[in-house]
Amino acid sequence: MSTPRLSQYLRGIHCFACETSHDPRTLLGVCQRCGMPLRVDYDLGAIRLKLADVAARTPTLWRYRELLPLEEGDEVSLGEGFTPLLAVEENVWVKDESRNPTGSFKARGMAMAVSMAKHLGAKKFSAPSAGNAAGALAAYGARAGLPVVVAMPDDTPKPFFDECALYGATIHRVQGTIADAGKFLREHGPKDAYDMSTLREPYRIEGKKTMAYELVEQLGGAVPDVVLYPTGGGTGLIGMWKAFDEMAALGWIPRDKRPRFVSVQAAGCAPVAKAFHEGAERTEAWVNAQTRAYGLRVPSPLGGFICLRALHDTHGTAIAIEEAEMQRATVDLASRSGIDVCPEGGAAWAALAQLRQSGFVRPADRVIVFNTGTGLKYR
Repeated sequence: MSTPRLSQYLRGIHCFACETSHDPRTLLGVCQRCGMPLRVDYDLGAIRLKLADVAARTPTLWRYRELLPLEEGDEVSLGEGFTPLLAVEENVWVKDESRNPTGSFKARGMAMAVSMAKHLGAKKFSAPSAGNAAGALAAYGARAGLPVVVAMPDDTPKPFFDECALYGATIHRVQGTIADAGKFLREHGPKDAYDMSTLREPYRIEGKKTMAYELVEQLGGAVPDVVLYPTGGGTGLIGMWKAFDEMAALGWIPRDKRPRFVSVQAAGCAPVAKAFHEGAERTEAWVNAQTRAYGLRVPSPLGGFICLRALHDTHGTAIAIEEAEMQRATVDLASRSGIDVCPEGGAAWAALAQLRQSGFVRPADRVIVFNTGTGLKYR
C-alpha cells in the first residue's frame, strides 16, 4: 500500500466532544475515547491562500485544496461541487445541490470520505442511508474500484435502490428508519467494510464544508445573513459552521461575521428542533419518525449536540415543518424558479416564509435556501 499524500497543512484530528487527538495516518471512525465524531484541523496560520486565488481553478470542490486533507492527484472525483447559486427573489438565493454527481449534496461528502479511506487502506465500504448517501457511496465506490454495501429503509423510493444497483452495490432493505438500517449493518454487515455512516468517519464533513466556501465566493466575498439548511444527520450544517471559522482565520471574511444558521426539520422527525427549543445540550431519539422527506428522517443524529452548538454559536434557530406545508412549498419553489426541488428543499422554502412572519428573517437579510438534492428520485 502506497503512503497517502496528506496535506502539508493537516494539523491533526480531534474529538468534537472531548478533544482527544487521533492519528490522521490511520483509518479512523469515531473517537476512541468517548465514541463521538472527530474533527479535522488545519494549520490555518500557514495557509496563504486568498479568495481571489481560487477563481481560475477548476470549478469543483477541489479548488479549495489547501483546506482539504489530501494533496492534489489523490482524489476520487466525479466533478462534484461548485453548484449554482440561483437568485429567486431579491436578497434570496437557492444553492442547488441537485446539480452534483448522483443528484445531491451527498456527493461532496462521499468524494472526500472515499478518497481518504481508499488512500488509508480501506478495501470495502458500507453505510446505512435514507437514500441519497447510499447512491453517492455506490457511485464513488465504483469510481474507486472498491465494493460497497448499503442498507436502506424498505419504504425508501424505488429510484434510490435502482441507483445503487446501477453502480453495483450490494443492497439490504430494512424495516424502519436509517437508525434500523445502521443497526442491521452493525449486526449483519460485512466485518471487513469501512463504515461510512454519517459522522462515524471524519471526512464527509470536509467535503460538505466546501458549500460554505462556495457561498462566499459566489457572493463576491460577502457573508449571507441567514442560511436555511435541511438537517437530518447534520454533516453539512456542522461542516459549514466549521468552514466559516476557517474563512475568518484566513482573513476571507470578518472575524465577527457569521450567517445565522437555521436547522430545518420535518415535524414528524425533529430531534434537533425539539432540543434547541427546550434548551437542551443534546438531542434525544425521536419516536416513530415519519416524513416523506426521507433525508430528514434521522431520529438519532450522532452529531446532534454539534448541530445545537452551531445554532447557538451563530445565534440561529431551528424549525419543524408540517408535511402539507412542505409539499406546497416544494411545488411553489419549483414552479416559480425552474429548480428541481426535493422535499427537503421544500421544507427549507417553507421555513423561510414562517421565519419572515416571526421576524427572525428581516427584509434586508441576504438569505440562502438549500435545495439538497433532485426531486426526481422521490417520484
